[in-house]
Amino acid sequence: MDFSVSENAKAWSQKLESFMERYVLPHNPAWHQAVSQGQYPPAFLEDLKALAREEGLWNLFLPELRADEPGTRLNNLDYAALAEIMGRLPWAAEVFNCQAPDSGNMALLHQFGTPLQKSTWLEPMLRGEIRSAFAMTEPDVASSDPTNLQTTVHADGDDWVLNGRKWFITGAAHPRCKLLLVMCRNAPLENAAGELGEATHANGAQAHHQHSIVLVPLDTPGVQVLRNISVVHHLAPEGHCEIVLRQVRVPKSNLLGHWGEGFRMGQVRLGPGRVHHCMRSLGQCELALAMAAERCLEREAFGQHLSDYASVQEWLALSRIEIDQARLLVLQVAWLLDQGHAQHSDLTAKVAAIKVVVARLQVRVVDRAMQIFGAMGLSPDTPLAYFWTWGRALQLMDGPDEVHLRTVGRHELKQARTNLGASTNYFTTPEQMARLPNIR
Repeated sequence: MDFSVSENAKAWSQKLESFMERYVLPHNPAWHQAVSQGQYPPAFLEDLKALAREEGLWNLFLPELRADEPGTRLNNLDYAALAEIMGRLPWAAEVFNCQAPDSGNMALLHQFGTPLQKSTWLEPMLRGEIRSAFAMTEPDVASSDPTNLQTTVHADGDDWVLNGRKWFITGAAHPRCKLLLVMCRNAPLENAAGELGEATHANGAQAHHQHSIVLVPLDTPGVQVLRNISVVHHLAPEGHCEIVLRQVRVPKSNLLGHWGEGFRMGQVRLGPGRVHHCMRSLGQCELALAMAAERCLEREAFGQHLSDYASVQEWLALSRIEIDQARLLVLQVAWLLDQGHAQHSDLTAKVAAIKVVVARLQVRVVDRAMQIFGAMGLSPDTPLAYFWTWGRALQLMDGPDEVHLRTVGRHELKQARTNLGASTNYFTTPEQMARLPNIR
């Protein structure tokens, strides 16, 4: 395995760093002021997007892009470093058309969309003209188990009809959000003889083949965005929304991929998506650590700088060690994805692991930084309070930590069953000692 930064990645990182310093960071105060006054997205965002596209800093995350599609076609390992840079400023990813959840939705459409779906939705998304949302989580069931999802889809003539309720749907409040990718529970289909096909019925299907993804334009009759839900009292302008679907009717051509393959497509989306999430989080952790180190050099208490206290030095050291450890795990997953191991059980466990490691890391690192900053760390004057909120939310979003830990644990048990008895060679029980020959 080689996680060293390639020359290509170094060049793109330098270009992105320069763009961020010259154009994006100077607009940060204006972004916050505009959003606080209800102006979202700020008018200057389109200017920044146009400038980023002119400089080639556009759609940095899709290695499968065709030559005629706008983007850089960077692999996962090379993109990881760029995601970390963008992550330091939470709103920056949209400047480069790399924001979640659109990046994952574009990847799904690119891989599974029909030519009509691509021309209608993917192409405008690649150009940054529209945004989208991935509607999976529901309020009335434990969405940590996707087989629980209750939003239904059934066939009615040439249409699909959807009914259900979704919430914490990221991006749905964005004024340019035009499309929902809705995960639905399948109703039975009828075959040509008018009989229910058991292969698609809940009683006859495997648990992971009961759901499909349907493309639903946000302005379809019956779609209602009820509210933008705050996360630990932080209200994201792009939204984490509650949405009701009442007798929503779309043409059958809006089925993404195959009937009953929604869960599988969702899993395909998660590997690269979690690398993106984790690297953005690592960028925020790096910024929190840098801010904390500078703060403790300047701030005095009881006659000495905070940097002189052993406990503060230990906090900084632990943060540095833990960030570097987590980064290596994430880069390993990115490298494995680039090697074509996306469906390997080892990689599934590693993807689950980085989700747990980075979410918990962000809470710890930012908490230490907030403690060093004192009251200012709780205020909106620094990004630390938001970083902490996002880290805590990540322990639930994209599946709670417990589900991912179960995935890793089950993988370890599977490995143990495969190699059952191998570890006993290291035992030194009395029975083994008795079988030893006499040594003279």
